[in-house]
Amino acid sequence: MNGVGPSGRHVVLGLGGPRAPWFRDVGRWATGAAVPMDFVRCVSLDEVSARLDDGSVYSALLVDSSMLGLDRDLLDQARTVGVATFVVDDGRHQRDWIALGATGVLPSDLGRGELMDQLERHGRSIERAAGVGTSHPSADGAPWSGRLVAVTGDPGAGASTMAMALAQGLADDARNRGSVLLADFALRADQAMYHDARDIVPGLQEIVDAHRTGVPSPTELRRLVFDTGERGYHLLLGLRRHRDWAVLRPRAVDATVANLLAGYRRIVVDLEADLEGHDEVGAIEVEERNLLARCAIAHADVVVAVGTPDLKGLHGLLRVLAELVGHGVEPDRIVPLCNKAGRPGRQRSETTAALAELTAPVSTDLRAPVYVPLRRRLESMIRDGVRLPEQLVTPVCAAVLAALDQTAPRADLTPRESVAVVPGTLGFYPDDEEDR
Repeated sequence: MNGVGPSGRHVVLGLGGPRAPWFRDVGRWATGAAVPMDFVRCVSLDEVSARLDDGSVYSALLVDSSMLGLDRDLLDQARTVGVATFVVDDGRHQRDWIALGATGVLPSDLGRGELMDQLERHGRSIERAAGVGTSHPSADGAPWSGRLVAVTGDPGAGASTMAMALAQGLADDARNRGSVLLADFALRADQAMYHDARDIVPGLQEIVDAHRTGVPSPTELRRLVFDTGERGYHLLLGLRRHRDWAVLRPRAVDATVANLLAGYRRIVVDLEADLEGHDEVGAIEVEERNLLARCAIAHADVVVAVGTPDLKGLHGLLRVLAELVGHGVEPDRIVPLCNKAGRPGRQRSETTAALAELTAPVSTDLRAPVYVPLRRRLESMIRDGVRLPEQLVTPVCAAVLAALDQTAPRADLTPRESVAVVPGTLGFYPDDEEDR
């Protein structure tokens, strides 16, 4: 079955339990020509996903709500290719399937008339395959008021410490009291160690998993983060192991960030500067591994790039800045930061001039670097869990607040809609020119 049926008929994918009455009834109706449709029975969600990706044309997808793994990623995949998705729910699963991206919800005792009415209303018949199905808003596009700051840098530059200092400084503002979150999106997450978190659950994996099949309320989100006490911000712990990135799903991560922004005024994300994706290296596995960093950068209002003023530190900072600009981050949204700097004077002036010269081929619109002085006994302060010194907090916080005031908020967090491709607009291979 290649998904193309007679003119005017619907080609429907179906996935249900072997004993689900509706699954058996729909197959019997299609086989006996009681309804004008071809019913393609699938045995797993993986098969459904593969069929949606193989380029075939389908009218709709019927899937039982009891199928393990049914989440917003699959529903979004179907919507992207123009396939209306109907979840057949017997009422035992208390989930808002429409908010997750389903086109509609059908009862488990659905009849032929009800099924065909929904297919005619939302599904597409093969003879009008160029049309698009009805689009429903999802929770990904929920209103939000928060702003996100990403902090990144080469290993050893102190990006994690700067993220902590920034979160503390933002939390000191009375307007942000109780509404600042430090989220650890690094693949090798260290914030649990820096905060002496004895409990490593819940963390990032749990909060992303919660967004696969639902949209947690602000109260539920607060149960998945930790209070840092006198520092004033909340902490979302990161991955427990580097390889745990493999369990994260793209749409669930997007929904997580959007929902966090709806619940917090300021979010500081600690991440690594690994942004390569399929377009750069030709490997989808690399893009999936870098999912957290790519997602955070895409939603960031400001990105703080951390380095140190020594030879290797400047080299690493230049590499991070080039990576960010090459990834599409606007230069005015980037705040270069030199950590562990000496006292103001000739050395800082020379560092500023050298960095400007080195970054000229990357962009001439980058901001001048911010300097954070070296603070002795900092490690003992972090170990004891006390407030970080103002010498660290004030410079980075002032620079970020100035950048936030000068840049417009990132407001486009809604899912990307499918766009119809006009025949002839994608070009052709030279070998095909003779056939044109």
